[in-house]
Parts: sequence; C-alpha cells; structure tokens
Amino acid sequence: MTIYIDLVLFLNFAFDFLLLAAVKIILKRNVSAWRLILGAIFGSLSIFLLFLKINNLELFSFKLLISIVMLLISFGFRNIRVFFKNFITLYFVSAMLGGFLYFLNNSFAYKKEGLIFFHKGLSINIIFLVLISPLVIYIYIKEQKVLKNEFSNYYQLKIIFTNNYTLNITGYLDTGNNLKDPITNKIVILLNKKLIESKVNIRSPIYVPFWALNTHGLIKCLKPKEVYIENKLFKNILIGLSDNNFNLNGVDCLLNNLLKEEIGCLKK
Repeated sequence: MTIYIDLVLFLNFAFDFLLLAAVKIILKRNVSAWRLILGAIFGSLSIFLLFLKINNLELFSFKLLISIVMLLISFGFRNIRVFFKNFITLYFVSAMLGGFLYFLNNSFAYKKEGLIFFHKGLSINIIFLVLISPLVIYIYIKEQKVLKNEFSNYYQLKIIFTNNYTLNITGYLDTGNNLKDPITNKIVILLNKKLIESKVNIRSPIYVPFWALNTHGLIKCLKPKEVYIENKLFKNILIGLSDNNFNLNGVDCLLNNLLKEEIGCLKK
C-alpha cells in the first residue's frame, strides 16, 4: 500500500483549519487567518505519530497535547475559562464533523439485505469529503446560531396561585407584549387559560385594558401568590388569561418584554 505523505498532510491541514475556523466563528474570536493557518500546520504534523511505535493511550495523549498547542497558537491564552471553552468547542465540532463523515462513508460503503449489512467495496473519495466538510460545518454553525437566538428567549416558570396550586411551565419572552396594569402598575404575562380552568377558582379578577393590531379590549387577569422565573422570585406580576394557544414549541406563557432586563442575566 502506497502512502502519499504530502496528500495526507494536506488533508489533515484542511480539516484542522476548518475546525479552527469553526471555533473562531462560533465563539467570535478576534484572530487573524494566519494564526489559524499556523495552528492547522502544527496540528497536521500529528500524522507522523502514526509512524511511531506507541500504544493507543500514548497516541491519544500526544493528540490531546497537539490539540492544546494548536489552540494556543491559533487563539493564544487569556485565561483558563476562555481556553477551556475553545477546547470544548473544538472537540464538539470535530465530533460532529467526524460523525457525519463516518455516517456518510458507511452509507455508501455498506449494502443492506434484510437485516444483514455487508461491505460492498465502495467508499467516498477523500477529496469529496474535504469539499463537503465546509458545507457541513456551515450548516452546523448556522443551525447553532438559530437555536441560540430562539431558545435564549425560553425560560422556566413556576407559578403558585392563591389556592397553592403550582404550575410549572415554559415561557417565551415576547417582545410584542408590553402589557401593564395602569392602576397597580403591575406587569402582565399571558397564560393559556386552559391550563388552570379546572384547577384555580377565578374570583375577583382584575381587568386590564389592552391595545393590539386593529383591536382593543379588556383582558382578565389574576394576582398570583408567587411567580418564579428561572428560580428567581418576581412579585410585581399579574397573570393574564389568554384564549389563544401560543404558536410556539412547548410554550404556554408569553413573558412581558418589560422583564427583559431583569431576566436577561438569569441564564448566564
């Protein structure tokens, strides 16, 4: 079997550079492309470990050390927390890309007949894998940004009503909800009323005026005993009972945009 060292070095360099570039983009690290190139060049030298007579544990240790030096070359060292985040992100992206390429290669290399899989002598060209890898990483980064932006506005709530009925739900910070009781000055969060219809006896509700697109009116509100958002107690809140099912995944409550500053740091 013939091994072309220059090709293997180039492939390792290409994959290492893609991984380092992904870390830079995901974590928004302000480093130059030249530092990533130098880090990838150092990382590609790990291929020479395959020619050494060492066991698997020693090989893993050397690769771990090389990845640490590769990160230090590319991003420098500010503090242990920043470095650890770089390190974890590098290995998460590496596992994602490696797992996808392994799956893709096996999908072409194995044939299924009934419950039996057997190798049919095919494998994806390594050059094709290098070409498709940037696309895979691009899609991964894009989806991570979408998930981060979307789920950063999701919060865990615990609402305790005056009869001590406790409701644990997921709320969504709705930038369009700025509803406030003009008399008590309390902030209103909107809850799907079906969740408490048979659990809470609605007595002496508070009616709060609202104005929405092409409509206005009064919304029935309750004064809860306690409201916890991400385990922090909030007292200045009314529960507005909504007839609508919120068109959001797993959400039963729309939080008020006026809470944004108070709850924005709860997940950090």
